[in-house]
Amino acid sequence: MAPSQEKANHTLTPPMGPGVQSPSLEEPTAAVPPPPPKPSQQGPATVTPTGAATGAPPEAVAQQGMYLTTSQGARLRSTDHALKAGPRGPVLLQDHHLREKISHFDHERIPERVVHARGSGAHGVFVANGRASKICRAAFLGKDVETPVFVRFSTVAGFRGSSDTVRDTRGFATKFYTSEGNYDLVGNNIPVFFIQEGIKFPDIVHAVKPEPDKEIPQAQSAHDTFWDFVSLHTEAQAHVAWSMSDRGIPLSFRMMEGFGIHTFRLMDAAGETCLVKFHWKPRQGVHSQVWEETQMSAGADPDFHRRDLYDAIDAGAYPSWDLGVQVMPDTPEEIFEGIDLLDPTKFIPEEVCPVEVIGTMTLNRRPTNFFAETEQVMFNPGNLVPGIDVTNDPLLQVRLFSYIDTQITRLGGPNFSQLPINRAHCPVNDMFRDGFHQDAVHGGVAPYKPNSLDGGNPAEADDDSSGYIDIPTPVAGNKVRELSATFDDHYSQATLFVRSLSSAERQHLTSAYTFELSKCYEEAIRVRQLQCLANIDADLCAEVARGLGLSAPQPTTPPGDVEPSPAVSQLGKKWPVVGRKIAVVVDSDTPPDAVASVREAIMNAGMLPFVTAPRGGKLGDVVVDRTFLTAASIEFDAALVMVAPVPAPDALPAFDAKSGQDTTGRAVDPRVVKMVAEMFRHCKAIAVTPGATSVLAAAGVHEDAPGMVVAEPVAAVAGLAGLLASHRVWERFPARVTHESS
Repeated sequence: MAPSQEKANHTLTPPMGPGVQSPSLEEPTAAVPPPPPKPSQQGPATVTPTGAATGAPPEAVAQQGMYLTTSQGARLRSTDHALKAGPRGPVLLQDHHLREKISHFDHERIPERVVHARGSGAHGVFVANGRASKICRAAFLGKDVETPVFVRFSTVAGFRGSSDTVRDTRGFATKFYTSEGNYDLVGNNIPVFFIQEGIKFPDIVHAVKPEPDKEIPQAQSAHDTFWDFVSLHTEAQAHVAWSMSDRGIPLSFRMMEGFGIHTFRLMDAAGETCLVKFHWKPRQGVHSQVWEETQMSAGADPDFHRRDLYDAIDAGAYPSWDLGVQVMPDTPEEIFEGIDLLDPTKFIPEEVCPVEVIGTMTLNRRPTNFFAETEQVMFNPGNLVPGIDVTNDPLLQVRLFSYIDTQITRLGGPNFSQLPINRAHCPVNDMFRDGFHQDAVHGGVAPYKPNSLDGGNPAEADDDSSGYIDIPTPVAGNKVRELSATFDDHYSQATLFVRSLSSAERQHLTSAYTFELSKCYEEAIRVRQLQCLANIDADLCAEVARGLGLSAPQPTTPPGDVEPSPAVSQLGKKWPVVGRKIAVVVDSDTPPDAVASVREAIMNAGMLPFVTAPRGGKLGDVVVDRTFLTAASIEFDAALVMVAPVPAPDALPAFDAKSGQDTTGRAVDPRVVKMVAEMFRHCKAIAVTPGATSVLAAAGVHEDAPGMVVAEPVAAVAGLAGLLASHRVWERFPARVTHESS
């Protein structure tokens, strides 16, 4: 089956409302049990703190009973009024319910993560295809083995309440609940990192965070302290190039690649080793927003990515990724094709070392409780299973400590692994005792080794009992604070990345650098970064310098000849259209049967229709999903305009600023015109029926422009699906970036 024709193997449904069932108009008064989770929700597996399956349903750990109680289970008659000395008297200290309720409320917040504070999570399953068995002994990589997973996507710089769509690196952390213990693959959507050594992590984070005197800007790198640091600490330049590209503004979590960043060492059943880099390849394709969309969505819907992920899962358009590895020989030098495999600021082009798919992950349930799962989940690159080990990557080595250390404060003590979302799905006998929030009730009297009082329990594992092996590797050298000379190249991979992009992507990259550096007050910082760009690519430097009104410097380290990596570019490929969102524009006079037919055709193609009309309610039996007041171009991948709607009664600035300043004499509702004009400008596919072409004229769009479909409604759906396979219609606006140095 061609990628563009791939469909979901289950029925898609429109996203659901917040409750399991529709509420009554009046406040309910009869006692009823707590609601069950929605079909698209799943809580953590019900295992004990020590890994024993309880067999209880997930809702067994949710609230119980039909009546309001204290935390100790005593039923309460009222929670609306405090206990007072008379109706107008003072509140009494003896009000135990008031004290308990307010005290708990006062302590509901926990410290957010220092980085990756803004996150969204989902449950799913990983199914291995068995190809990794020849290089790794890990049980979860055996053929057809299914492993539960929990994934947390995140931004890096912003606070927990910041916007989803800012320009930033995205975290892509996966917890595999394997039969041999939890394995965490903690990566990003960019394959290289800002720094080579973990000791510099506080520096890069302090630089990108809001400036400490004003606490601005929030969740942005477009300010002096960030560019001051990266222009001086030039090992960051490769990562900066990736984050200034379209990779820094993904369209959706569902459409991001993931990378393990570091090199890991694998061991097979015979004890043979190899070095690998991990990759997540989204089956939905790798797609991004355009810059104007990111700014619009940050204001109109700061939860844009979170909503998109959960709406897709609710609708049954489950996102999936193939997990792949680049396999390299485990040589003493740990260098492959001239690239130091211990340097986290370097990646291996796929043309040099292909990615071999070893399994597929599908996310099919969202959390039942965001705090208990997404906020309390912890990851650690040191959570390993037999057959997978770390290397001497100096950034990875520090992460092994930092990821545990941060949880002790954030999650209130050392027992964070006993939180339901973090519990292993296999027996745990760690001899750890006591501490804050100890949930296990340990038996025995001898939590130490060796012992005889508990019969020697727990025994130490061997090869026959799948004991973890710290893979033996030689270690030698003097104590020094320095790096190998093989880490010294800070520019060639940035050059490789820039010259691997398409013309449209290079234009976006140029605009991003120009925008960000224009936000810096200090000219010295702009000039210094231009020097870095001169060392990366002369054309890129010249274009950015022109935008800044500065002269392009000569390189101090001339860019070398590099072989572009076509795999780096997001463009030029065809992708499935499953889960893509289509605005279906109608008016109150559109025949309901025609709307129903279009909805069915869109859903049969694996896409999601959003009927958009002048007002809410229904058209016949068809529910209106969006109104002209609430619809925004940014939430749709394409539009099908069935009619040219006249201005609705609320198409006035006093009711909706989107209508503009004057609606008198207009033949088409100005909010539809605005949406179509924005979608055209953002290179999105647009279809209109022959009777609705006046909408295009009103938007200043020619019906013969690239990416336009003029056809009857059902036929137009096929045209949109064909265009969406390429994501956007980039040929609508040819790029003007030169490529002389390419």
